[in-house]
Amino acid sequence: MIDVKEEPTTACPWAGQELSVERVAEAILPTEVGDFKIAGYRSRMSDEEFVVLYKGEMKPELPTLVRIHSQCLTGDVFGSTKCDCGRQLKRAMELIEHEGRGAIVYQQQEGRGIGIINKIRAYALQDEGADTVEANEQLGFAVDLREYKQCAEVLFDMGLCHVRVLSNNPLKIRALEEAGLKVLERVAIEVEPSESAAHYMRTKKEKMGHLLEFNI
Repeated sequence: MIDVKEEPTTACPWAGQELSVERVAEAILPTEVGDFKIAGYRSRMSDEEFVVLYKGEMKPELPTLVRIHSQCLTGDVFGSTKCDCGRQLKRAMELIEHEGRGAIVYQQQEGRGIGIINKIRAYALQDEGADTVEANEQLGFAVDLREYKQCAEVLFDMGLCHVRVLSNNPLKIRALEEAGLKVLERVAIEVEPSESAAHYMRTKKEKMGHLLEFNI
């Protein structure tokens, strides 16, 4: 765990402001990792929906573990070994369960924002030798189309302000800071890559600037 930045205060920039997301459902969710709560959010500006898996007290002055996890149907559901997404999600749940407090915002921006069908097309290009960055570009997309402002607003609505972000992506951390969250710490979330994911992980490290410490 690195990059502790400041001591928490109670002042949060979102206090009193109208948010562009709304909570519409909430329930208890027992899992193989532990017992959590789950909440559903909708954007007031689009048809995008968000899910939050959380545990423990959500208070602005408490430094809280959070993760913004982008939907990965192939990794999260089907257990694909082409990426580390599914294992990162499980690891985040385990860390929050161990700590007793934290939240995971699950955003529906598959394939870094290109959608599941285009992601499968990108996979086909990777089968022919392209890396994940080159595949997106060959399909006419930017490398990463994701937006995080409303993810931050979901955390604001949960009552959070000072966070410890489970991420290896410096752009994601910067985006959350720009949205108004007080990022006190980046918490590395690394899983040993499978043989089939090694090239993907190397590309994330070398071309996308992800903070990965192990040798690939």
